[in-house]
Parts: sequence; C-alpha cells; structure tokens
Amino acid sequence: MIKNNKWKVLISSLIILLPLFAGLILWDKIPSRVGSKPVVVFGLPIFCLALHLGGLFLTSLDKKQADQSKKALEIVFWIIPFLSLLAESFLYGTAFGKKFRPFSFLPAMLGIMFVFIGNYLPKTKQNRTLGIKISWTLNNEENWNKTHRFAGKIWVICGLALCFCVFLPDPVIPLVSCCAILAAVAAPIVFSYRLYRKHRKEGVSYAPQPRSRAETYFARAAVFAVPVILIGAGALMFTGDIGIYCTESSLRVEASYWSDLEIDYAEIDGLQYRTDLDPGVRTNGFGSGRLLLGTFCNDEFGTYTRYTYTGSRDCIVLEADGETFVIGTKDTDEMKELYETLLKKSNG
Repeated sequence: MIKNNKWKVLISSLIILLPLFAGLILWDKIPSRVGSKPVVVFGLPIFCLALHLGGLFLTSLDKKQADQSKKALEIVFWIIPFLSLLAESFLYGTAFGKKFRPFSFLPAMLGIMFVFIGNYLPKTKQNRTLGIKISWTLNNEENWNKTHRFAGKIWVICGLALCFCVFLPDPVIPLVSCCAILAAVAAPIVFSYRLYRKHRKEGVSYAPQPRSRAETYFARAAVFAVPVILIGAGALMFTGDIGIYCTESSLRVEASYWSDLEIDYAEIDGLQYRTDLDPGVRTNGFGSGRLLLGTFCNDEFGTYTRYTYTGSRDCIVLEADGETFVIGTKDTDEMKELYETLLKKSNG
C-alpha cells in the first residue's frame, strides 16, 4: 500500500509538519502563554507524524488491504493530517489571542471527522485494520457490509449533531457531545449483534478469522505500552508543583509541566486578592487532580494565564503589560503574605 502511494505518504506527512515550519518562522513572536514552545512547535507535529506513519505501516501489513476500496483507504492517509492541522490551528490561534469557544470548537472538529469517516465506512471491505472490527463483522462478510452501511449513516448523523453544537449554550454541549459519540460507537455494535442473532437462527456460518500481522504486533506492543501509559497518567494526575518567588526586581513563577513566568514589578498595573474567581474553561495547558495551569477564558477577563493548584479558591490576579495572570500557592497564609509583598514591590 505504501509503495504504491509514495506521493500521498509524502504530501500527507508534509501537511502534518506545516505547523512545525510555521512555528519556526514565528518562534520569537509566539507568546509565553502557549506553554512550552518546543513541545508545541516540535513535539505535537512529530507525535502526529509518528502516529500517521505508524497507522500506515500497520494498515499495510494487512494482506486484505490489497483488495481494499481506494476511497476507504483515503481515511488512513488524510485523517491524522486533518486533525493535526485543526488542533495546531486552535493552539496557535489561542496563543495569539484569538477567542474560541472550546466546548463548541472541539465537538465541531470531531463532527467534521465523523461526517468524513461516515461517508467512507460503507465503502470499506472486510479487513482487520480498518472499520468496525468486532467478532461478528470479522467472521461474516454480510454482517460486515450491512453493519458498515448502517454505521456510515449513523456517523454522518452524529457528526452533524456534533457540528450543530456551535449553536448551543456551553452547559448543554458536553451532554449532546457525549450522547452523539456514544450513539456512533454503540449503535453499529448493537446492529451487528442483532444481525448475528438473526443469522444464527437462519443457520448462517460465522467462521473465525486469523489475526493479521498488524494485530499481532499491536497486541504485543500493548502489553508493554498500556501499563506505562496508565502509570504515567496516574503520576501526572498527582504530581507537580508551583514555585512563586519574589526577587529584587521581578516576580518569578516556576511550574511543573508548563512554561515558567517572569514579570517585572514595574510592569504590574493591577493587583487583586480573590476568593470568588470563576476559572472559566481551559483552552490550552495542563490540568490534573493537583494543578491548574495554562491559558483559560472566562467572562470577566476573556483570555488569561493561570498558575494555581486544583481546588484552591484563593488566588492573586495580576494585570501586567496588557495581560492577566492568576497565580496561587497551596497555603492560604503564604498566599496572603505573597500578596502583601507584591503590593509593596509594585508600589515601591
């Protein structure tokens, strides 16, 4: 598959790397609120490229792909480049102050992907790397074909519902999105199972199919990858610290998993101690059971940058050089002392 589509592999890979080239050109102009610039500029495109090439490689290992519909294979070539461009556009747009509604942008992005995939699902021939790969579809070609025709319609409908989220109020969007995604996943499985039950009554044969090489490699890799991912995710949820230091001339904030911050006292235009701040929604950054870091958006400030601990109600709001920053420590008394120090330094 790869040998016969070298130009598609090259073009799709270059599309994934476009944000990397843009980041190099704009490197000095990228604001600090984007987070770790090397991660955003290099890390995300390279990760997407590895995911893209890995998917192409695994798909090429399936011998049945030689007879696969060329239109169905378009999914493998273009889905990661599409998602990569959308995600990076969102990150760069947020970094340069563009206002997005994350609760509607992300579902709409998923919706477009669902509509795209839904149009190609009915064209997908039976295989072990593309499509709805459950035992009932893999072991019977008729079940595969009927399930994928049904799934194509469901995915397009659910995709349109996700796109419609841009017109809904934010509190409703998560519920609609979850229902649409659940329907897209569950409905084809239920349809396939009911068809399987009908076939059993009619005496239709379901012959178990051997694993493809791609599945064998993936299963072996999963044995090692899944525990590592789970341990890493668990560690991220409950580790990390925020260090806030007042030097002679500036305030310095050092945070795990996010870019550091330094503000000269002379640049501070406003200072507040708050106990009732609505955090709004995070548009970029890192959130866990311990830390709330990154770029946020709320009705009071619009876009602002946050360095606080999760669950902490008290915080300090700084206005500096036209930007808003929210910082916080674990201890309330320590935060009040920091606030008094900043008042003296900024007015000194």
